[in-house]
Amino acid sequence: MTGLTHLDESGAARMVDVGAKPVTQRVAVATGRITMSAEAAAAIAAGAVQKGDVLATARIAGIMAAKKTAELIPLCHPLPLSSVTIDLATDASGVTVTATAATAAQTGVEMEALTAAGVALLTVYDMAKALDKAMVIGGVRLLSKRGGKSGDWTAPD
Repeated sequence: MTGLTHLDESGAARMVDVGAKPVTQRVAVATGRITMSAEAAAAIAAGAVQKGDVLATARIAGIMAAKKTAELIPLCHPLPLSSVTIDLATDASGVTVTATAATAAQTGVEMEALTAAGVALLTVYDMAKALDKAMVIGGVRLLSKRGGKSGDWTAPD
């Protein structure tokens, strides 16, 4: 058809067969940011949000989301994750999330890292929406990936 791996010869959606691919170590890093009012950012940084510890909750949500990626993204392979880390950096105008996912598998962990970053950001919004309903989530993207047939890749600046 068009060379897209998730379509068969007739154009129907399919899960890619990775059975013949070797197991390799793979790591992916994704990021995203939520911007908000200075008051909301200060409350999150100080741990003073009424719903509780926003950063701790977002970290757990991101890790849980990475583990559920194959249930959320159609045609995504379930992977045995060996590590998921969620780093959250606060500043005067918001929170930046960096998610890292790792596995030894036959396919990459880019979707797990992206899902983790996205859900961590959504959790920040949910926990702090009473302080600022106009928060904006954006910039969710892959920063890098290592391993697999296509090799290493880093996003351009």
